[in-house]
Amino acid sequence: MIQIKENQLDVQTYLSLRKKVNWKELSKEQAKKALDNSLLTICAFQDETPIGMARMVGDGAVICYVQDLIIVPEAQGQGVGSMLLEYIKKYAESLTEPGTQMMLDLMCAKGRESFYEKHGFIARPTKELGPGMICYLNAK
Repeated sequence: MIQIKENQLDVQTYLSLRKKVNWKELSKEQAKKALDNSLLTICAFQDETPIGMARMVGDGAVICYVQDLIIVPEAQGQGVGSMLLEYIKKYAESLTEPGTQMMLDLMCAKGRESFYEKHGFIARPTKELGPGMICYLNAK
C-alpha cells in the first residue's frame, strides 16, 4: 500500500530520489533551502521505502509551480505519479481565494507531456500563451 506523507521530506531522501532518476546533482545546502522554501512537499512510501516525491513552490495566491515530480524507475507506471500530482492540485485548490483563479504551472521533461495533459495541463505555446522559457544562472 502507498502512503503519502506531507511536509516530511528530508534532504537525504530528496537527494537520493533525484539521483535515482538521474537529475542534476544538488549540494546539501541547495536541497535544504529548496525544501525549506517549498509551499508543499509530499513523499510516497511503499512500506517504509520512499518511491516518489513532489514539490510545489509559488506565492500561494496567484501562481504556483509543480517544481519536482519524481517516481523511482521501479515504481513508474503504477499510478504513483498521478496520485502525487492530484494531491498537489487539490492542495493548490485549497489555497485559492473564493471567486479567484490560481495558475498551477510546470515544466515537464520531453516526452512526458501526455501524462500531464491527462491531468488537465495544457502544453505551451497556444494561440494565447507563448512558450515557457528558462535561464540558468551560475554563482560568481
